[in-house]
Amino acid sequence: MSMTPSNLPIIPKIKRDTLITLLSRNTRIDGRKLHDFRPIKIELNYIPKAEGSALVRLGNTVVLVGIKCEIGTPFLDTPNEGVLTVHAEFVPLASPTFEPGPPDENAIELARVIDRSLRELKVIDLSKLAIIPGKKVWITWVDIYILNHDGNLIDASMLASMAALLITKMPKVVIEGEEVKIIRDQKEEPLPITNRVVTVSVGKIGDFMIIDPTAEEEQLLDVKLVISVSRDGKIAGMQLTGLGSLKIEEVHKAIELALDKAMDLHKVLEEVIPPSK
Repeated sequence: MSMTPSNLPIIPKIKRDTLITLLSRNTRIDGRKLHDFRPIKIELNYIPKAEGSALVRLGNTVVLVGIKCEIGTPFLDTPNEGVLTVHAEFVPLASPTFEPGPPDENAIELARVIDRSLRELKVIDLSKLAIIPGKKVWITWVDIYILNHDGNLIDASMLASMAALLITKMPKVVIEGEEVKIIRDQKEEPLPITNRVVTVSVGKIGDFMIIDPTAEEEQLLDVKLVISVSRDGKIAGMQLTGLGSLKIEEVHKAIELALDKAMDLHKVLEEVIPPSK
């Protein structure tokens, strides 16, 4: 959890002062400029048995996402739509701060940000995932695994989720009356993807704003604003984390920055998975 500067122990306070001094010179502890991302690498089909998967390395942060398609019943209020479920697991070996057991509030928050980003833009056309309307539909599971934590887990997870969804192929189904059988070794149609979305995490420390904070920088931030942005520049949502606050003009500045830097992330995705014609 973030702490206010007045409650920071002596060593983090020294680090904070050092970071602010560096930021005033448009540089950071790892040598980046304030608005630079760390190197990004996306590896596709990392899990052969999954319907789609991607491993993303954002600096030293490593996130793996696997997509699984199952057949289930629709929700009562959306009987003719498929179901999207996002789950995040912070693997204990990824960080000394991660503990075994059920997902904590940080894992739940991450999953909700990814889920809302996908739903708000209707990235998956759930209306096309009905097999027998009102009875049988596809359930798309997005499972996120944090394998190494060095900051900015949400942006890395969103990239990995989007990449995995874009290459997902649903298994073949055979309909016999009201029974539906899955033939997993035969992949057929891709998921009906209608849009692409990424997130940009903007951190504030003192009077400065940075993107893609490392784990060390996250400990020193006053507050962080995560902004979801579609490929056509629409904002899908915002999530504020931390104990600090932002002035209206700072929110506008963060949005402007996110809209600009989101295009860099979309270009990274397009280099790996070009848009279909």
